[in-house]
Amino acid sequence: MTRGLLGLVASGCGGVETWFRTDLAEPAARRGWRLAITLTPAVVPWFEEAGELDELQALTDLEIRWNPRMPSQPKPYPTPDAFIFAPASANSVAKLALGIGDNQALTALNEAIGVESCKVVVRPHANADKRRHPMWDTHIATLTRAGVIITDEPPAALLDLLEP
Repeated sequence: MTRGLLGLVASGCGGVETWFRTDLAEPAARRGWRLAITLTPAVVPWFEEAGELDELQALTDLEIRWNPRMPSQPKPYPTPDAFIFAPASANSVAKLALGIGDNQALTALNEAIGVESCKVVVRPHANADKRRHPMWDTHIATLTRAGVIITDEPPAALLDLLEP
Protein backbone atom coordinates (compact mmCIF):
# COMPACT_ATOMS: atom_id res chain seq x y z
CA MET A 1 0.00 0.00 0.00
CA THR A 2 1.46 3.35 -1.01
CA ARG A 3 0.84 6.06 1.57
CA GLY A 4 2.45 9.05 -0.12
CA LEU A 5 5.64 11.02 0.30
CA LEU A 6 7.14 11.16 3.80
CA GLY A 7 9.83 13.68 4.62
CA LEU A 8 12.28 12.27 7.15
CA VAL A 9 14.59 14.86 8.69
CA ALA A 10 17.44 14.32 11.14
CA SER A 11 19.80 16.60 13.01
CA GLY A 12 23.03 15.75 14.80
CA CYS A 13 22.19 14.36 18.21
CA GLY A 14 21.23 11.23 20.09
CA GLY A 15 23.41 8.76 18.21
CA VAL A 16 21.08 9.22 15.26
CA GLU A 17 23.48 7.43 12.93
CA THR A 18 22.86 4.19 14.86
CA TRP A 19 19.05 4.16 14.81
CA PHE A 20 17.61 6.50 12.16
CA ARG A 21 17.64 3.92 9.38
CA THR A 22 16.65 0.83 11.37
CA ASP A 23 14.11 2.40 13.74
CA LEU A 24 12.51 5.00 11.47
CA ALA A 25 13.38 4.92 7.76
CA GLU A 26 13.08 1.16 7.20
CA PRO A 27 9.79 0.85 9.14
CA ALA A 28 8.39 3.81 7.17
CA ALA A 29 9.34 2.20 3.87
CA ARG A 30 7.78 -1.10 5.00
CA ARG A 31 4.54 0.77 5.73
CA GLY A 32 4.45 1.96 2.13
CA TRP A 33 5.82 5.48 2.44
CA ARG A 34 8.01 6.89 -0.32
CA LEU A 35 10.87 8.55 1.53
CA ALA A 36 12.28 12.04 1.03
CA ILE A 37 15.25 12.17 3.41
CA THR A 38 16.81 15.49 4.36
CA LEU A 39 19.64 15.93 6.82
CA THR A 40 21.04 18.96 8.58
CA PRO A 41 24.59 19.60 7.34
CA ALA A 42 26.10 18.91 10.78
CA VAL A 43 24.84 15.32 10.85
CA VAL A 44 25.97 14.30 7.37
CA PRO A 45 29.52 13.39 8.52
CA TRP A 46 28.01 11.20 11.25
CA PHE A 47 26.08 9.19 8.66
CA GLU A 48 29.11 9.09 6.34
CA GLU A 49 31.43 7.80 9.06
CA ALA A 50 28.89 5.14 10.07
CA GLY A 51 28.45 4.02 6.43
CA GLU A 52 24.75 4.85 6.63
CA LEU A 53 24.29 7.20 3.66
CA ASP A 54 24.34 4.40 1.08
CA GLU A 55 22.07 2.29 3.27
CA LEU A 56 19.59 5.16 3.51
CA GLN A 57 19.83 5.92 -0.19
CA ALA A 58 18.86 2.32 -0.94
CA LEU A 59 15.50 2.98 0.74
CA THR A 60 14.43 5.76 -1.62
CA ASP A 61 14.45 6.70 -5.27
CA LEU A 62 14.96 10.34 -4.29
CA GLU A 63 18.32 11.95 -3.61
CA ILE A 64 19.11 12.42 0.07
CA ARG A 65 19.38 16.16 0.52
CA TRP A 66 21.35 18.48 2.74
CA ASN A 67 22.49 21.08 0.25
CA PRO A 68 20.10 23.71 -1.08
CA ARG A 69 19.27 23.68 -4.76
CA MET A 70 20.39 26.45 -7.05
CA PRO A 71 17.73 28.99 -8.11
CA SER A 72 17.88 27.63 -11.67
CA GLN A 73 17.12 24.09 -10.50
CA PRO A 74 13.56 22.85 -10.09
CA LYS A 75 12.38 21.44 -6.76
CA PRO A 76 13.43 17.77 -6.76
CA TYR A 77 10.03 16.68 -5.49
CA PRO A 78 6.79 18.19 -4.20
CA THR A 79 6.24 19.04 -0.55
CA PRO A 80 5.83 15.71 1.25
CA ASP A 81 2.44 14.65 2.58
CA ALA A 82 3.94 14.45 6.08
CA PHE A 83 7.22 15.06 7.89
CA ILE A 84 8.96 13.47 10.85
CA PHE A 85 11.87 15.41 12.30
CA ALA A 86 13.73 13.04 14.61
CA PRO A 87 15.89 13.75 16.36
CA ALA A 88 15.46 17.50 16.45
CA SER A 89 18.24 19.22 18.36
CA ALA A 90 17.39 22.07 20.73
CA ASN A 91 19.09 24.40 18.27
CA SER A 92 16.93 23.14 15.39
CA VAL A 93 13.73 23.36 17.46
CA ALA A 94 14.53 26.99 18.29
CA LYS A 95 15.26 27.84 14.66
CA LEU A 96 12.13 26.07 13.46
CA ALA A 97 9.96 27.96 15.95
CA LEU A 98 11.49 31.24 14.79
CA GLY A 99 11.06 30.39 11.11
CA ILE A 100 14.80 30.29 10.45
CA GLY A 101 15.64 28.18 7.43
CA ASP A 102 19.42 28.39 7.35
CA ASN A 103 19.84 24.87 5.97
CA GLN A 104 17.93 22.66 3.57
CA ALA A 105 16.28 20.61 6.32
CA LEU A 106 14.87 23.63 8.16
CA THR A 107 13.83 25.29 4.91
CA ALA A 108 11.79 22.22 3.95
CA LEU A 109 10.21 21.97 7.41
CA ASN A 110 9.37 25.68 7.58
CA GLU A 111 7.64 25.42 4.22
CA ALA A 112 5.73 22.32 5.30
CA ILE A 113 4.42 23.97 8.47
CA GLY A 114 2.59 26.43 6.23
CA VAL A 115 0.87 23.67 4.24
CA GLU A 116 -2.42 22.90 5.97
CA SER A 117 -2.61 19.34 4.68
CA CYS A 118 0.96 18.43 5.70
CA LYS A 119 1.32 16.79 9.10
CA VAL A 120 4.61 17.62 10.85
CA VAL A 121 5.88 15.56 13.80
CA VAL A 122 8.91 16.75 15.76
CA ARG A 123 10.75 14.64 18.32
CA PRO A 124 13.06 16.97 20.24
CA HIS A 125 16.28 15.59 21.59
CA ALA A 126 17.17 17.98 24.36
CA ASN A 127 18.34 17.25 27.87
CA ALA A 128 16.82 18.80 30.98
CA ASP A 129 19.29 21.68 30.98
CA LYS A 130 18.36 22.68 27.44
CA ARG A 131 14.65 22.33 28.21
CA ARG A 132 15.07 24.73 31.17
CA HIS A 133 16.21 27.49 28.84
CA PRO A 134 13.74 30.39 29.26
CA MET A 135 12.68 30.22 25.59
CA TRP A 136 12.17 26.44 25.34
CA ASP A 137 8.51 26.46 26.39
CA THR A 138 7.84 29.40 24.07
CA HIS A 139 9.38 27.55 21.12
CA ILE A 140 7.36 24.41 21.85
CA ALA A 141 4.14 26.45 22.27
CA THR A 142 4.78 28.30 19.00
CA LEU A 143 5.24 25.07 17.06
CA THR A 144 2.22 23.47 18.71
CA ARG A 145 0.03 26.47 17.83
CA ALA A 146 1.21 26.07 14.25
CA GLY A 147 -0.13 22.50 14.25
CA VAL A 148 3.18 20.70 14.73
CA ILE A 149 2.95 17.54 16.82
CA ILE A 150 5.68 17.62 19.47
CA THR A 151 6.40 14.30 21.13
CA ASP A 152 9.01 12.42 23.10
CA GLU A 153 7.78 9.05 21.81
CA PRO A 154 10.48 6.61 20.69
CA PRO A 155 11.29 6.59 16.96
CA ALA A 156 9.28 3.43 16.26
CA ALA A 157 6.09 5.08 17.56
CA LEU A 158 6.41 8.24 15.48
CA LEU A 159 4.93 6.64 12.38
CA ASP A 160 1.74 5.86 14.31
CA LEU A 161 1.24 9.61 14.82
CA LEU A 162 0.75 9.99 11.07
CA GLU A 163 -2.26 7.70 11.02
CA PRO A 164 -5.62 9.43 10.51
